[in-house]
Amino acid sequence: MLARVRSVSRRWPFTRASAGLKALLAIVSLPLATGFIMSSASAATYVYVGNADSQNISILELKANGSLGAIDTVAVPGPAKPGGSLPLAISPEKHRLYAGLRNEPYTAVTFDIDAKTGKLKLVGPGPLADSMAYIAVDRTGRFLLSASYGGNKVTVNAIGPNGVIAPAQQVVATEPNAHCIIVDPTNRYVLHTSLGGDVIYQQKFDAKAGKLTPNDPPTVSVKAKGGPRHLVFSPDKKFVYLLNELDAAIYVFPWDAATGTLKKETQVASALPKGFDGKPWAADIHLTPDGKFLYASERTSNTIAAFRVDPKTGALTSLGSTATEKQPRGFNIDPSGRYLLVVGQLSNSMTIYAIDKATGSLTKLSETPVGKNPNWVEIVNLP
Repeated sequence: MLARVRSVSRRWPFTRASAGLKALLAIVSLPLATGFIMSSASAATYVYVGNADSQNISILELKANGSLGAIDTVAVPGPAKPGGSLPLAISPEKHRLYAGLRNEPYTAVTFDIDAKTGKLKLVGPGPLADSMAYIAVDRTGRFLLSASYGGNKVTVNAIGPNGVIAPAQQVVATEPNAHCIIVDPTNRYVLHTSLGGDVIYQQKFDAKAGKLTPNDPPTVSVKAKGGPRHLVFSPDKKFVYLLNELDAAIYVFPWDAATGTLKKETQVASALPKGFDGKPWAADIHLTPDGKFLYASERTSNTIAAFRVDPKTGALTSLGSTATEKQPRGFNIDPSGRYLLVVGQLSNSMTIYAIDKATGSLTKLSETPVGKNPNWVEIVNLP
Protein backbone atom coordinates (compact mmCIF):
# COMPACT_ATOMS: atom_id res chain seq x y z
CA MET A 1 0.00 0.00 0.00
CA LEU A 2 2.88 2.35 0.76
CA ALA A 3 4.26 1.75 -2.73
CA ARG A 4 0.89 2.72 -4.21
CA VAL A 5 0.88 5.93 -2.18
CA ARG A 6 4.36 6.83 -3.42
CA SER A 7 3.19 6.23 -6.98
CA VAL A 8 0.22 8.50 -6.48
CA SER A 9 2.43 11.20 -4.94
CA ARG A 10 4.76 11.18 -7.94
CA ARG A 11 1.83 11.81 -10.29
CA TRP A 12 0.30 14.50 -8.06
CA PRO A 13 0.29 17.83 -9.94
CA PHE A 14 1.46 19.92 -6.96
CA THR A 15 4.94 20.64 -5.61
CA ARG A 16 3.74 20.21 -2.03
CA ALA A 17 1.53 17.50 -0.61
CA SER A 18 -2.06 18.61 -0.30
CA ALA A 19 -4.17 18.23 2.80
CA GLY A 20 -5.89 15.29 1.15
CA LEU A 21 -2.63 13.46 0.53
CA LYS A 22 -1.47 14.11 4.10
CA ALA A 23 -4.71 12.64 5.37
CA LEU A 24 -4.26 9.58 3.15
CA LEU A 25 -0.70 9.09 4.39
CA ALA A 26 -1.92 9.34 7.98
CA ILE A 27 -4.52 6.65 7.34
CA VAL A 28 -1.96 4.37 5.70
CA SER A 29 0.49 4.72 8.61
CA LEU A 30 -2.19 4.27 11.29
CA PRO A 31 -1.90 0.44 11.48
CA LEU A 32 1.85 0.76 12.06
CA ALA A 33 1.36 3.29 14.86
CA THR A 34 -1.50 1.27 16.34
CA GLY A 35 0.64 -1.86 16.33
CA PHE A 36 3.41 -0.02 18.19
CA ILE A 37 0.98 1.26 20.80
CA MET A 38 -0.51 -2.16 21.30
CA SER A 39 2.95 -3.70 21.66
CA SER A 40 3.93 -1.12 24.29
CA ALA A 41 0.64 -1.53 26.11
CA SER A 42 1.15 -5.29 26.36
CA ALA A 43 4.18 -4.80 28.62
CA ALA A 44 3.64 -4.70 32.37
CA THR A 45 5.69 -3.33 35.26
CA TYR A 46 5.94 -5.33 38.47
CA VAL A 47 7.25 -4.31 41.88
CA TYR A 48 8.80 -6.72 44.38
CA VAL A 49 9.23 -5.70 48.03
CA GLY A 50 11.38 -7.65 50.47
CA ASN A 51 9.72 -7.66 53.92
CA ALA A 52 12.14 -8.85 56.61
CA ASP A 53 9.93 -9.34 59.67
CA SER A 54 7.12 -11.09 57.81
CA GLN A 55 9.74 -12.93 55.70
CA ASN A 56 7.79 -12.55 52.51
CA ILE A 57 7.74 -10.68 49.23
CA SER A 58 4.94 -8.30 48.24
CA ILE A 59 4.18 -8.32 44.51
CA LEU A 60 2.43 -5.30 42.99
CA GLU A 61 1.71 -4.08 39.48
CA LEU A 62 2.64 -0.50 38.62
CA LYS A 63 0.19 0.96 36.11
CA ALA A 64 1.11 3.58 33.52
CA ASN A 65 -0.90 6.20 35.44
CA GLY A 66 1.13 5.58 38.61
CA SER A 67 -1.41 3.50 40.47
CA LEU A 68 -0.41 0.30 42.26
CA GLY A 69 -2.35 -2.93 42.37
CA ALA A 70 -1.61 -5.81 44.74
CA ILE A 71 -0.87 -9.07 42.89
CA ASP A 72 0.33 -11.53 45.53
CA THR A 73 2.32 -12.06 48.72
CA VAL A 74 4.80 -14.94 48.69
CA ALA A 75 6.46 -16.48 51.73
CA VAL A 76 10.23 -16.98 51.66
CA PRO A 77 10.89 -20.38 53.26
CA GLY A 78 13.56 -20.40 55.93
CA PRO A 79 14.15 -20.16 59.69
CA ALA A 80 11.23 -19.23 61.90
CA LYS A 81 13.08 -16.21 63.27
CA PRO A 82 13.46 -13.60 60.51
CA GLY A 83 16.64 -11.67 59.75
CA GLY A 84 17.18 -7.93 59.97
CA SER A 85 16.59 -7.36 56.28
CA LEU A 86 15.58 -9.27 53.17
CA PRO A 87 17.77 -8.25 50.19
CA LEU A 88 16.55 -9.11 46.70
CA ALA A 89 18.19 -9.45 43.28
CA ILE A 90 16.78 -9.94 39.78
CA SER A 91 18.51 -11.98 37.06
CA PRO A 92 19.60 -10.09 33.90
CA GLU A 93 16.94 -11.89 31.85
CA LYS A 94 14.31 -10.89 34.45
CA HIS A 95 13.13 -14.49 34.72
CA ARG A 96 14.36 -15.16 38.26
CA LEU A 97 14.32 -13.41 41.63
CA TYR A 98 16.68 -14.21 44.51
CA ALA A 99 16.05 -13.44 48.19
CA GLY A 100 18.81 -13.54 50.82
CA LEU A 101 17.91 -14.85 54.28
CA ARG A 102 20.01 -13.43 57.11
CA ASN A 103 19.36 -15.99 59.87
CA GLU A 104 20.95 -19.43 60.10
CA PRO A 105 21.00 -21.52 58.07
CA TYR A 106 21.90 -18.68 55.68
CA THR A 107 20.38 -19.24 52.25
CA ALA A 108 19.51 -17.53 49.01
CA VAL A 109 16.05 -18.60 47.86
CA THR A 110 15.36 -18.70 44.12
CA PHE A 111 11.99 -17.92 42.54
CA ASP A 112 10.95 -18.12 38.89
CA ILE A 113 9.11 -15.02 37.63
CA ASP A 114 5.99 -15.62 35.52
CA ALA A 115 6.41 -13.27 32.54
CA LYS A 116 2.64 -12.98 32.03
CA THR A 117 1.52 -12.34 35.61
CA GLY A 118 4.65 -11.26 37.51
CA LYS A 119 3.93 -13.93 40.13
CA LEU A 120 6.69 -15.94 41.78
CA LYS A 121 7.14 -19.71 41.81
CA LEU A 122 9.48 -21.23 44.39
CA VAL A 123 12.48 -23.04 42.91
CA GLY A 124 14.48 -23.68 46.06
CA PRO A 125 17.16 -22.48 48.51
CA GLY A 126 20.92 -22.60 48.15
CA PRO A 127 23.60 -22.03 50.83
CA LEU A 128 25.18 -18.68 51.60
CA ALA A 129 28.44 -18.40 53.55
CA ASP A 130 27.08 -15.82 55.99
CA SER A 131 24.35 -13.28 56.68
CA MET A 132 24.35 -11.15 53.52
CA ALA A 133 23.24 -7.51 53.58
CA TYR A 134 23.43 -7.23 49.79
CA ILE A 135 23.16 -9.68 46.90
CA ALA A 136 23.65 -9.11 43.17
CA VAL A 137 23.67 -11.25 40.03
CA ASP A 138 26.48 -10.81 37.52
CA ARG A 139 25.56 -9.80 33.96
CA THR A 140 25.78 -13.35 32.61
CA GLY A 141 23.29 -14.58 35.20
CA ARG A 142 25.71 -17.35 36.21
CA PHE A 143 26.97 -16.01 39.55
CA LEU A 144 25.53 -14.52 42.72
CA LEU A 145 27.77 -12.00 44.50
CA SER A 146 27.09 -11.17 48.14
CA ALA A 147 28.36 -8.84 50.87
CA SER A 148 28.22 -9.78 54.55
CA TYR A 149 27.98 -6.90 57.01
CA GLY A 150 28.51 -9.03 60.12
CA GLY A 151 30.87 -11.52 58.52
CA ASN A 152 33.25 -8.95 56.99
CA LYS A 153 33.42 -10.73 53.66
CA VAL A 154 32.18 -10.89 50.09
CA THR A 155 31.45 -14.15 48.28
CA VAL A 156 30.85 -15.61 44.83
CA ASN A 157 28.35 -18.45 44.35
CA ALA A 158 27.70 -20.21 41.07
CA ILE A 159 24.05 -20.39 39.99
CA GLY A 160 22.95 -23.80 38.76
CA PRO A 161 21.07 -24.35 35.48
CA ASN A 162 17.82 -24.58 37.44
CA GLY A 163 18.57 -21.31 39.25
CA VAL A 164 19.48 -22.78 42.64
CA ILE A 165 22.55 -21.29 44.33
CA ALA A 166 25.58 -23.58 44.75
CA PRO A 167 27.89 -23.33 47.79
CA ALA A 168 30.28 -20.38 47.76
CA GLN A 169 33.24 -21.00 45.46
CA GLN A 170 35.12 -17.92 46.65
CA VAL A 171 35.17 -16.05 49.95
CA VAL A 172 37.10 -12.78 50.19
CA ALA A 173 37.80 -11.25 53.60
CA THR A 174 37.23 -7.47 53.88
CA GLU A 175 37.58 -4.69 56.39
CA PRO A 176 34.63 -4.56 58.83
CA ASN A 177 31.04 -4.36 57.65
CA ALA A 178 30.93 -5.17 53.96
CA HIS A 179 27.70 -3.58 52.80
CA CYS A 180 27.29 -3.54 49.02
CA ILE A 181 28.66 -5.29 45.94
CA ILE A 182 28.02 -4.33 42.32
CA VAL A 183 29.29 -5.41 38.90
CA ASP A 184 30.38 -2.79 36.37
CA PRO A 185 28.50 -2.49 33.03
CA THR A 186 31.09 -4.65 31.20
CA ASN A 187 30.98 -7.46 33.81
CA ARG A 188 34.78 -7.27 34.03
CA TYR A 189 35.06 -5.40 37.33
CA VAL A 190 33.42 -5.39 40.75
CA LEU A 191 33.15 -2.70 43.42
CA HIS A 192 32.20 -3.38 47.04
CA THR A 193 32.15 -1.32 50.21
CA SER A 194 33.42 -1.67 53.76
CA LEU A 195 31.42 0.58 56.06
CA GLY A 196 33.73 0.01 59.02
CA GLY A 197 36.93 0.32 57.00
CA ASP A 198 35.87 3.45 55.09
CA VAL A 199 37.02 1.94 51.80
CA ILE A 200 35.69 0.88 48.42
CA TYR A 201 37.27 -2.29 47.09
CA GLN A 202 38.18 -2.43 43.40
CA GLN A 203 38.40 -5.93 41.95
CA LYS A 204 38.70 -7.65 38.60
CA PHE A 205 36.05 -10.22 37.81
CA ASP A 206 36.62 -13.33 35.72
CA ALA A 207 33.11 -13.95 34.40
CA LYS A 208 34.04 -17.40 33.07
CA ALA A 209 35.43 -18.75 36.31
CA GLY A 210 33.47 -16.51 38.67
CA LYS A 211 36.58 -15.28 40.46
CA LEU A 212 37.53 -11.94 42.04
CA THR A 213 41.11 -10.63 42.13
CA PRO A 214 42.42 -7.29 43.43
CA ASN A 215 42.66 -4.44 40.94
CA ASP A 216 45.35 -1.75 41.06
CA PRO A 217 44.87 0.04 43.38
CA PRO A 218 42.83 -2.50 45.36
CA THR A 219 40.96 0.11 47.44
CA VAL A 220 39.86 3.73 47.49
CA SER A 221 39.45 5.49 50.83
CA VAL A 222 36.86 8.04 51.91
CA LYS A 223 36.65 10.30 54.96
CA ALA A 224 37.16 8.46 58.24
CA LYS A 225 33.95 7.28 59.93
CA GLY A 226 31.91 8.17 56.86
CA GLY A 227 30.68 4.61 56.47
CA PRO A 228 30.58 3.71 52.74
CA ARG A 229 27.26 1.96 52.11
CA HIS A 230 25.71 1.80 48.63
CA LEU A 231 27.11 2.40 45.14
CA VAL A 232 25.47 3.08 41.77
CA PHE A 233 26.78 3.56 38.23
CA SER A 234 25.49 6.42 36.10
CA PRO A 235 23.54 5.24 33.03
CA ASP A 236 26.22 6.67 30.71
CA LYS A 237 28.84 4.61 32.60
CA LYS A 238 31.03 7.66 33.21
CA PHE A 239 30.51 8.08 36.97
CA VAL A 240 30.02 6.10 40.16
CA TYR A 241 28.10 7.58 43.09
CA LEU A 242 28.72 6.44 46.67
CA LEU A 243 26.38 7.05 49.59
CA ASN A 244 27.92 7.02 53.06
CA GLU A 245 25.67 5.81 55.86
CA LEU A 246 27.25 7.56 58.85
CA ASP A 247 27.65 11.10 57.50
CA ALA A 248 25.14 10.95 54.59
CA ALA A 249 27.83 12.15 52.17
CA ILE A 250 27.48 11.44 48.46
CA TYR A 251 30.78 11.05 46.57
CA VAL A 252 31.01 11.65 42.82
CA PHE A 253 33.72 9.46 41.28
CA PRO A 254 34.64 9.58 37.58
CA TRP A 255 34.86 5.99 36.33
CA ASP A 256 37.83 4.73 34.32
CA ALA A 257 36.19 2.02 32.22
CA ALA A 258 39.48 0.87 30.72
CA THR A 259 41.07 0.00 34.06
CA GLY A 260 37.94 -0.62 36.15
CA THR A 261 38.97 1.91 38.76
CA LEU A 262 37.62 5.04 40.38
CA LYS A 263 39.35 8.34 39.74
CA LYS A 264 39.68 10.98 42.45
CA GLU A 265 36.30 12.20 43.64
CA THR A 266 35.20 15.46 42.06
CA GLN A 267 32.51 16.36 44.59
CA VAL A 268 31.14 15.42 47.99
CA ALA A 269 27.48 16.41 48.44
CA SER A 270 25.11 15.78 51.35
CA ALA A 271 21.85 13.85 51.54
CA LEU A 272 20.85 15.61 54.76
CA PRO A 273 17.90 18.02 54.70
CA LYS A 274 18.38 21.67 55.60
CA GLY A 275 18.37 22.30 59.34
CA PHE A 276 19.13 18.65 60.14
CA ASP A 277 20.08 18.14 63.77
CA GLY A 278 20.71 14.52 64.59
CA LYS A 279 22.80 11.45 63.82
CA PRO A 280 22.89 10.75 60.05
CA TRP A 281 21.66 7.34 58.93
CA ALA A 282 21.57 7.30 55.14
CA ALA A 283 20.44 4.18 53.32
CA ASP A 284 19.82 3.89 49.59
CA ILE A 285 20.76 5.69 46.35
CA HIS A 286 19.40 5.56 42.78
CA LEU A 287 19.49 7.50 39.51
CA THR A 288 16.73 7.99 36.97
CA PRO A 289 17.29 5.88 33.82
CA ASP A 290 18.14 9.01 31.80
CA GLY A 291 20.75 9.98 34.40
CA LYS A 292 19.31 13.46 34.92
CA PHE A 293 18.38 13.09 38.60
CA LEU A 294 19.79 11.30 41.63
CA TYR A 295 17.93 10.46 44.86
CA ALA A 296 19.10 9.21 48.27
CA SER A 297 17.19 8.15 51.38
CA GLU A 298 18.01 9.25 54.94
CA ARG A 299 16.40 7.32 57.80
CA THR A 300 16.82 9.65 60.77
CA SER A 301 14.94 12.50 59.07
CA ASN A 302 12.66 10.18 57.06
CA THR A 303 13.46 12.01 53.83
CA ILE A 304 14.42 11.52 50.20
CA ALA A 305 17.08 13.95 48.95
CA ALA A 306 16.97 14.95 45.28
CA PHE A 307 19.75 16.23 43.01
CA ARG A 308 20.10 17.39 39.44
CA VAL A 309 23.03 15.73 37.64
CA ASP A 310 25.31 17.64 35.28
CA PRO A 311 25.58 15.38 32.19
CA LYS A 312 29.18 16.41 31.47
CA THR A 313 30.78 16.52 34.89
CA GLY A 314 28.44 14.31 36.92
CA ALA A 315 28.21 17.10 39.49
CA LEU A 316 25.17 17.23 41.78
CA THR A 317 22.98 20.25 42.46
CA SER A 318 20.67 19.89 45.45
CA LEU A 319 16.94 20.11 44.78
CA GLY A 320 15.98 19.75 48.44
CA SER A 321 14.44 16.90 50.43
CA THR A 322 10.98 15.35 50.55
CA ALA A 323 9.39 13.89 53.67
CA THR A 324 8.56 10.23 53.16
CA GLU A 325 7.94 6.88 54.86
CA LYS A 326 9.21 6.28 58.38
CA GLN A 327 12.76 4.87 58.21
CA PRO A 328 13.13 4.65 54.42
CA ARG A 329 15.76 1.97 54.04
CA GLY A 330 14.92 0.98 50.47
CA PHE A 331 13.50 2.60 47.36
CA ASN A 332 13.75 2.34 43.59
CA ILE A 333 12.83 4.08 40.33
CA ASP A 334 10.76 2.39 37.63
CA PRO A 335 12.37 1.73 34.20
CA SER A 336 10.41 4.58 32.58
CA GLY A 337 11.88 7.06 35.05
CA ARG A 338 8.43 8.43 35.85
CA TYR A 339 7.94 7.03 39.34
CA LEU A 340 9.90 6.61 42.58
CA LEU A 341 8.71 4.00 45.08
CA VAL A 342 9.93 4.00 48.68
CA VAL A 343 9.19 1.70 51.63
CA GLY A 344 9.35 2.49 55.35
CA GLN A 345 10.71 -0.10 57.75
CA LEU A 346 8.62 1.32 60.59
CA SER A 347 5.53 2.24 58.57
CA ASN A 348 5.14 -1.09 56.78
CA SER A 349 3.94 0.73 53.69
CA MET A 350 5.08 2.03 50.31
CA THR A 351 4.68 5.54 48.91
CA ILE A 352 4.79 6.20 45.19
CA TYR A 353 5.88 9.57 43.82
CA ALA A 354 5.64 11.01 40.33
CA ILE A 355 8.99 12.37 39.15
CA ASP A 356 8.78 15.64 37.25
CA LYS A 357 10.81 15.00 34.09
CA ALA A 358 11.87 18.66 33.86
CA THR A 359 12.59 19.54 37.49
CA GLY A 360 13.10 16.22 39.28
CA SER A 361 10.61 17.21 41.98
CA LEU A 362 8.56 14.49 43.66
CA THR A 363 4.76 14.55 43.87
CA LYS A 364 3.14 12.04 46.19
CA LEU A 365 0.51 9.89 44.50
CA SER A 366 -0.51 7.22 47.00
CA GLU A 367 0.43 4.92 49.86
CA THR A 368 0.09 1.13 49.79
CA PRO A 369 0.47 -1.34 52.68
CA VAL A 370 3.12 -4.03 52.26
CA GLY A 371 4.65 -6.55 54.68
CA LYS A 372 6.39 -6.00 58.00
CA ASN A 373 9.77 -4.24 58.01
CA PRO A 374 10.02 -3.66 54.25
CA ASN A 375 13.56 -2.81 53.20
CA TRP A 376 14.15 -3.69 49.54
CA VAL A 377 12.43 -2.71 46.27
CA GLU A 378 13.00 -4.24 42.83
CA ILE A 379 11.07 -3.12 39.73
CA VAL A 380 10.98 -4.91 36.37
CA ASN A 381 9.24 -4.51 33.01
CA LEU A 382 7.95 -7.78 31.58
CA PRO A 383 6.60 -8.30 28.04
